[in-house]
Amino acid sequence: MKGSRPDQAPLTRDNDLSKTEETRAVVEGMVDGLNDHEIDSIGAFFSDDFRWIGNAGCGFKHGLKEFQDNWQRPFQAAFKDKVCVDEARLAEGEWMAAFGRQEATHAGEFMGIAPTGKRVEIRYMDFWKVKDGKIVDNWVMVDFPHVMRQLGVDPFNGQGWEKFDDADG
Repeated sequence: MKGSRPDQAPLTRDNDLSKTEETRAVVEGMVDGLNDHEIDSIGAFFSDDFRWIGNAGCGFKHGLKEFQDNWQRPFQAAFKDKVCVDEARLAEGEWMAAFGRQEATHAGEFMGIAPTGKRVEIRYMDFWKVKDGKIVDNWVMVDFPHVMRQLGVDPFNGQGWEKFDDADG
């Protein structure tokens, strides 16, 4: 790239590295709460006005109530017996990231797909920012196309770039 460069990583520029263990404890407690299927008490880990910033299909939730009513409740209605497994976690200062999977049973309508009773894997990536002991921002990528394919629906109508992959994988 020639010429001027875009400003890189402005959100972590003033990251307080002394907060690493506090951040880790908040996020680990929150994940335990999600695995316990807590909704009403999950506010112990989130600021009331936190932002949940999701990919297409997930949406943007502003505040704890929107997160509970427009993410947690619909998600738990669609997927029962859910277990969250972070496969990797990285924490530095006020920031923590993880990727992993949720394993769940498709028990309610999801993206217009009637319940199938199938056990599915729901892959995700999360980035959290913690301030004053609470999550204030949560950037999320949930692989809903992967879930839909497990339920027999191809959201890309055969046009996904997997068609370029080596057949031997």
